[in-house]
This record gives sequence, C-alpha cells and structure tokens, in this order.
Amino acid sequence: MCWLIILVLLGKRFYEFTFNTDTVETIFVDTSRGTKLRINIDFIIPAVSCDYLALDAMDTSGEQHLHIEHNIFKRRLDLAGNPIEDPKKEESLGTGKHSHGEHNDTALAVPKCGSCYGAEDPARNITCCNTCEEVKEAYRHKRWNFPEPDKIEQCQSSHDAEKITRALKEGCQIYGYMEVNRVGGSFHIAPGQSFSINHVHVHDVQPFSSSVFNTSHIIRHLSFGRNKIAGKANPLDESVSIASEGKLVNHQVLFKTSLFRNNCINNQW
Repeated sequence: MCWLIILVLLGKRFYEFTFNTDTVETIFVDTSRGTKLRINIDFIIPAVSCDYLALDAMDTSGEQHLHIEHNIFKRRLDLAGNPIEDPKKEESLGTGKHSHGEHNDTALAVPKCGSCYGAEDPARNITCCNTCEEVKEAYRHKRWNFPEPDKIEQCQSSHDAEKITRALKEGCQIYGYMEVNRVGGSFHIAPGQSFSINHVHVHDVQPFSSSVFNTSHIIRHLSFGRNKIAGKANPLDESVSIASEGKLVNHQVLFKTSLFRNNCINNQW
C-alpha cells in the first residue's frame, strides 16, 4: 500500500513538472546600445490638408530627434474621407526641412535678390528672399506677423495659392513607422510648418489663425515595437477625438513603454 501511494505521488510530481508551467517575472537592466524603438502610426485628420500638417519627434530636453529612420506616408483625402491621390512619402520629418536659400517653392520671375519686405537681417545672412518660404522664414526670425500673401510678390505662384486654398478643404491620412532612440521623448502631429527659433519649437500656421484649424482626428492604429504579438490589444486603435469648434485643441496622450521578452519551454509559451 505504501509503495502504491509513493508511485501515485511520484506520478503526480512528474506530471506537474512535465505539463504544468509557472510564469515567472524578472526585471533586468537592458544594457544594449544603438537599438531603436519603432513607432507604428496610422492617423486620419479629416479637416486639415496634408500640406499644413507636420510630424515631429523630440526628446525630453525639447531638442528634435535628428536622422530619424522613417517610412511615413501622407495621403490626401476629401472632406468625406475619400482618397484624392496616391500616398506620398515624406522625405524628412519636422524642423530643418530647409535652410535659407534651399527651398522647393516654385519662385516667380523675381529679381535675383528679391525683397524680404523689411525683414532683411545681414547678421543671419538673410539679405535676399527669392521664394515665398524665404520671406516667411525672414519674418519668423524677426518674430513679425506675416502680411497677406497676395501682397508678397514671391507668394503669387499657383503652387502657394493652391496650398492655401485647400488647407481647410481637405483631410489627410498619415501612416507608416519611424524609429527613434530608446530614450524619453515625444512625437506630435500639428498644423503649420515646424521650426526652431532660439531653441523653442513652434509651428507657423500663417496666413491663418490657429483657431481655424479643426484638430479632430482618428487614431486607426498606434503601437510600439517591430513584432506583432498574438492577442495583444492596442488601446488607442480606432479611437476618435473631436475638437471644439473655433478652438485649436491640444490632444495629449502619455505612454510608458517597457521592453519585455518571452522565453519558451519545450516549444511552448
């Protein structure tokens, strides 16, 4: 009888050791360097055109991340949410897209040294403004309000006029991924061209007022990391945020992400 009890107990322990597993959680310091964090996004901003939306990533000190590896696309939408054209890849993100004298604006047949309309600044090497963007940049450095575009000769190109016309008559889908250093930081999508002046990050929405932009949006997808995990839910997927009319609303979400790793036993998780 005793041998039978011993055999039953041994069989039970063998079964528990072989077929039952316990989940053990441990915390360790990640000493790897140089690895990146992938941020996967798919946002729809229904009432602001792609031309007037900027995506920026910044670290905890407020400095913009440089040399971000990214695969971000913008797709123009009509106000009903229907695609207008094929998506276009963003060549660069955030501040520093252009430097003075290196803009992609299509300039009119203006003199080789166009006027900056009083915003010339030889100390900053701003003496000529041959494109609309160069005039805007000169005014930014002076911290002056930009005049009406129809009063600026360099802003009379059909390209600039078209961008202004459709700014509030289209929507935009921004999707793809970007890879940033694994440090504290933030990213945001906001109306206006972003730039840095005196180490302060700002957005220029001229010739509009910030209150005219409807920042309502849909987060179709937002996740972190390269690998998809079966059964893992992303809490903000398909969430909708509605902005109050006549106000530029700042929608802010705080995340704290932690790296984790699963080890399997006998090919079972």
